[in-house]
Amino acid sequence: MSSALRFARLFSGRVHYAWIVAAISFTVILVGVGVRAAPSVLLVPLEQTFGWSNDTISGAVSLNILLLGLTGPFAVALMQTIGIRRTMLSALVLLALGAGGSAFVTRPWQLYLTWGLLVGLGAGATGFGVAATVANRWFVARRGLVIGLLTASNASGQLVFLPALAALATGLGWVSVPLAVTALVLAMIPLVWLLLAESPGAAGIGPYGAEAEAPMQPTAANPFRVAFEGLARGSRSVDFWLLAGSFAVCGFSTYGLVGTHMIAYCMDHGIAEVTAAGLMASLGIFDLVGTICSGWLTDRYNPRILLFWYYSLRGLSLLVLPFTQFNLLSLSIFAVFYGLDWVATVPPTVTLTNEVFGRTDGPVIVSWIFCAHQLGGSLAAIAAGAVRNATGSYMLAFLASGAACMLASLLVLRIARRPVAVAVAE
Repeated sequence: MSSALRFARLFSGRVHYAWIVAAISFTVILVGVGVRAAPSVLLVPLEQTFGWSNDTISGAVSLNILLLGLTGPFAVALMQTIGIRRTMLSALVLLALGAGGSAFVTRPWQLYLTWGLLVGLGAGATGFGVAATVANRWFVARRGLVIGLLTASNASGQLVFLPALAALATGLGWVSVPLAVTALVLAMIPLVWLLLAESPGAAGIGPYGAEAEAPMQPTAANPFRVAFEGLARGSRSVDFWLLAGSFAVCGFSTYGLVGTHMIAYCMDHGIAEVTAAGLMASLGIFDLVGTICSGWLTDRYNPRILLFWYYSLRGLSLLVLPFTQFNLLSLSIFAVFYGLDWVATVPPTVTLTNEVFGRTDGPVIVSWIFCAHQLGGSLAAIAAGAVRNATGSYMLAFLASGAACMLASLLVLRIARRPVAVAVAE
């Protein structure tokens, strides 16, 4: 008997095991994305220690963000072939190797290899397609809420750890940051090994909100074929490009810009690094609330209208920020206003993808849409650094991002406006 089945029977009558799987996935994603985002507190320390330029370090972060998106579809396809648990364990090993190895870098190419390549590849199993896979496989009822929860962990993970990591970098030196996050990753491995079940059927139960089902057997298909077939199917639909384009703007305005450069932007205005990291952590807390609420709203209201308001309000906050005084009041208002909307876009985007393409193909196609998100984030990470070096300020980068969000708010109203003809049977 598997350990997951034993625990499922132990929790029987107390809590549905789907919630245990969701909690494990939440924790792994939280830690994994926290590892990926740790370089945001290292931009200035690495500049000071090695004399590397902002755009050189931003290039490694850009590679990291790009690979997180590019590997997402293949991570989801691997979950369909070798299973969720093995995929997550492999990703955790890559994260540990990348983060741990980065503590010993002395050259830029080593930073690109460790935090750029290895961590970027490992973080692929913490993307939104993985959240969609877990939610679609384990939940019939409350699916939107679960996607919101897992999405919140994806976004908040890169924010809630930042104050502690900034304190480590300030008090013990930058090397303590990669060592600390490596220890967190290693602690996740036995948790996943013992508790994560592949599917409700493997645990002898049905998904939450439905009757029992047979254990899910891995497919024998080549994961690369599964991933590219999903891309081929999606690319034939105008809705795919509307979803991908709007989500690219989402990545441009969150991970790539604010997630990578907000601490440095605050430091340009005389704000201490630990204080700036505290601001980012508050963004993560408000994001947790906002994204969970977005999942709840997505189960009840038109996701297109939700996306319209999310992008519009985010764009407004980014357009206004450069003209504030960067004092406690203005940054606090920004933290609330922007934080609630950090990635509230994900639950309605995933719901629309399932609506258009069906729950079976949805996770792979969501991963390709997430790839567009990361392409936008990667572009913003490196472009904002270049703008900062060229002009001495991040203002133009924030204004461009805000304008792009306003455009995305109009694009999302066109998604699946006609009768959906491409969705297939579940």
